[in-house]
Amino acid sequence: MSQYFDVGDETLWNPSNEASRVFQRQVAVFEAELELPSGIGPMENDECQISPDAFETFVNALLTKRRGTSHAIWLALSEGFTATVLVLAERAGIKVDWAQHGATPEAPLEDVQVFTVTGMSAPAQGGAWAAGLREQAQALGRRMPR
Repeated sequence: MSQYFDVGDETLWNPSNEASRVFQRQVAVFEAELELPSGIGPMENDECQISPDAFETFVNALLTKRRGTSHAIWLALSEGFTATVLVLAERAGIKVDWAQHGATPEAPLEDVQVFTVTGMSAPAQGGAWAAGLREQAQALGRRMPR
């Protein structure tokens, strides 16, 4: 059995029921964390519609949040979800402004992780941050059937 994540009549992803359930639960977690709707609708009859406009806002907010933190645990917990979301965004034709997200955050870092020996960790440099995330999403996308 599998489920479908669609934009209109186009299927973006056709995961197994288990992978779909886990992803949907993560969607709810990140909607709460970002205080934004994701645009990913409910699963009804094994189909879920994604609203491109709301999803685009959610994707960019997620990337802004990731870029603005250096907390290793937060980053680790959000890594796979973010890569999955990026695959769906690309398939939906959503353009991500990598130059904007890759820039060094102007606002102070939030939820930083402090190390006792070396001081505060810093986010990766913009180009490396964006390239690494894009590479991870591309690799994951090859394993996400439509």
